[in-house]
Amino acid sequence: MSKKETAQDSEMEAENTAETQNNLENSQDVPGNTPQSGNEAEEQLKEPTAEEKIAKLEAHLAEVRDQLLRKAADFENFRKRMNQEKQSSIEYANQSLLLDIIPVIDDFERAIVAAESSADTAAFLDGIKMIEKRLSSQLETKWGLKRFNSAGELFDPNLHEALMMEKSPDVTEATVQEDFFKGYYLKDRVIRAAKVKVLMPES
Repeated sequence: MSKKETAQDSEMEAENTAETQNNLENSQDVPGNTPQSGNEAEEQLKEPTAEEKIAKLEAHLAEVRDQLLRKAADFENFRKRMNQEKQSSIEYANQSLLLDIIPVIDDFERAIVAAESSADTAAFLDGIKMIEKRLSSQLETKWGLKRFNSAGELFDPNLHEALMMEKSPDVTEATVQEDFFKGYYLKDRVIRAAKVKVLMPES
């Protein structure tokens, strides 16, 4: 081989070495191409141990248990509060009705005082009738409590309770002769049957 060819080979080898070095440097400058250390690669490839998995699951279970206990405590407090409100509603359900009755009691007290200081029994009787009428009207208008009369009506076991029975030639069917105690409706429901005397046909 001639000296000229040897020199050319040396130059080509030097150029190849320089190009390889340059490519290596460029590859290090590109983002994401930074070579990882051996420890980092091992950490990424390393799977969690059984103990680590158990510890993680136990921590999650403790968190879920704590949330469940909090929810249970909130529900118990809500239940107690609702029971208290329900009991309070039951205890004070008749408050409005009683507030309507109190003025009637006041009227009775004034009538009693007036009767004690006066011998006018007629005026006292008129006062009592007025109080009774006022109370009955208020209970019917505002609360739906309605009194019904039964005298002369055919006996109806849904409306009447017979305290006395008497045979009579004047009736062909069981008929109410007299109210001992009048019956009452609350709206459309009978809440107290009338206590009555009933005439029965003889035959």
